[in-house]
Amino acid sequence: PPPTAASPGSGALNPFDRRLKRKQKNWAALQAEPAKCDYLREEVRGRGSLAGTFPLALDVGSGRGYIAQHLTKETVEKLIQVDIAENALKNAIESEIPTVRVVADEEFLPFKEDTFDLVVSSLSLHWVNDLPKAFKEIHQVLKPDGVFIGAMFGGDTLYELRCSLQLAELEREGGFSPHVSPFTAVADLGHLLSRAGFNTLTVDTDEIQVNYPGLFEVMEDLQGKYILCMGESNCSWNRKPLLHRETMMAAAAIYQEMYGNSDGSVPATFQIYYMIGWKYHESQAKPAQRGSATVSFGDLAKIEGLLKRGKK
Repeated sequence: PPPTAASPGSGALNPFDRRLKRKQKNWAALQAEPAKCDYLREEVRGRGSLAGTFPLALDVGSGRGYIAQHLTKETVEKLIQVDIAENALKNAIESEIPTVRVVADEEFLPFKEDTFDLVVSSLSLHWVNDLPKAFKEIHQVLKPDGVFIGAMFGGDTLYELRCSLQLAELEREGGFSPHVSPFTAVADLGHLLSRAGFNTLTVDTDEIQVNYPGLFEVMEDLQGKYILCMGESNCSWNRKPLLHRETMMAAAAIYQEMYGNSDGSVPATFQIYYMIGWKYHESQAKPAQRGSATVSFGDLAKIEGLLKRGKK
């Protein structure tokens, strides 16, 4: 089995039980046909594209191979799929691209430095305990001028559900525990990628909103489709195993009151961060030297005049 992060004693530095996450993903991989439960991955995949040809690519947290279904031999000549769950890889969807599957943790990539032309990751890095280390691992295995393209859940994901559950627990039980895992803030993402060594960074954020009849339908869909099929059950060390019925009823009322749509439905928001970063190569464009600018920030108010003058 792949190495996994340590014990509950790790505290805030290791918020997730990686061994439990591996069990959840292994179980999830055996439950249902991918087409029935990967609507979010499909939506995310549809919002990005690849250009160029990459001789060797790595898919980090590949699951059953959601990304590989939409790659061609003209784009990627050979693909390595990595996931912490062996059942996900055993049940991977076949692709036209020659593929090798490796069981490994995202924080401990078992590859040599400067190996891959492309690294991709879709909706898996939010379960990593040490995200800076995971980014450094990805950067290390990339070749110079190689590119990392990733998508992960952002900090506002399921904020309606989280807020409703917390308010209901505070009211009925005098305190609350997390029922949805913590997520990274977008303000931190560019900094983490830069610290890992990436340059020419692009970080973008988007939201996917799904409407449901009510809170119970949100919970049922998350547990029955998205969570169970994709292995997305909460694995925080401080998770609470049980929600009381009275608390759930109060949360449903709060959800409807605070976030309900005019037609009676309620929204569930999934925030997605998209990121692109390159490993440095001397052929890449370099930033201009300090002091070489010909226009100062103080001239921005006169930008229109400067543009007109430049056209003459």
